[in-house]
Amino acid sequence: MPAPERIPSRSLTEAGLRTLLAEGELTVLGQVRGASNAVLYCTVAYEGEERTCVYKPVAGEQPLWDFPDGTLAQREVAAYEISEATGWGLVPPTVLREGPYGEGMCQLWIEAEEATDGLPDEAHGLPPLLALVEDEEPGDGWKAVGFAEVGEGRTALLVHADDPRLRRLAVLDAVINNGDRKGGHLLPAPGGRLYGIDHGVTFNADDKLRTLLWGWAGEPLTEEAAEVLGRLSAGLAPGTALAARLAELITPAELDALRARVDALRTSGHHPQPSGEWPSIPWPPV
Repeated sequence: MPAPERIPSRSLTEAGLRTLLAEGELTVLGQVRGASNAVLYCTVAYEGEERTCVYKPVAGEQPLWDFPDGTLAQREVAAYEISEATGWGLVPPTVLREGPYGEGMCQLWIEAEEATDGLPDEAHGLPPLLALVEDEEPGDGWKAVGFAEVGEGRTALLVHADDPRLRRLAVLDAVINNGDRKGGHLLPAPGGRLYGIDHGVTFNADDKLRTLLWGWAGEPLTEEAAEVLGRLSAGLAPGTALAARLAELITPAELDALRARVDALRTSGHHPQPSGEWPSIPWPPV
């Protein structure tokens, strides 16, 4: 997919980027192939500023039996709102807007750093924060996820980096009940930033957590995470601006379940463990 011709631009604040995404003129350049739902690669231009973005129209969503209410686009925006409420900025700026194919989610395009993982051929596509190793235990600086088949009857240990950015994302996923945290949804960006994308399968009232970030399962939360969860709990109280915004995006039952998950994490003080009632690893993992 060819890169668009860029016009000179200045640095924009988070609010400025949201305005650009919400009010700018969308121009569709192409479609991102291989996705289950329509994902359109676009430029968005507003008052002399232009950026690339992803536009996912609701009209291009495939129905999900276990998510009968709302839309993927609404849940993507809700995930962004929660990410911003944590202060961690783990989800790119995301808005709900009208576009060439109707209402949809519009999200800033993130140019990820190229992977340098050196993984075997079967594992190409995993970002460098993930790896497959031949050992029975993870090495220093890594956390074990589980064993994976890598072809020809061979297995390898899937590990992820013991990285504070990933750990924050693991907490966010537990809060939003992310049912699809794959390796391809992790975007290491220039400057050391890490973003998570594709949050349409989130906020279910039932436990749906499926992730590759189980390395901290059962371990105590960091002090930072505990403080963030405390602020988030207060921010989700009925009558707050965040609660009102989320009520526009998810159902009352999902909002109540969100509050309950935050309170449960605060009470336990630990990262969650797989429930055993739902597959804990997304498929395919990348």
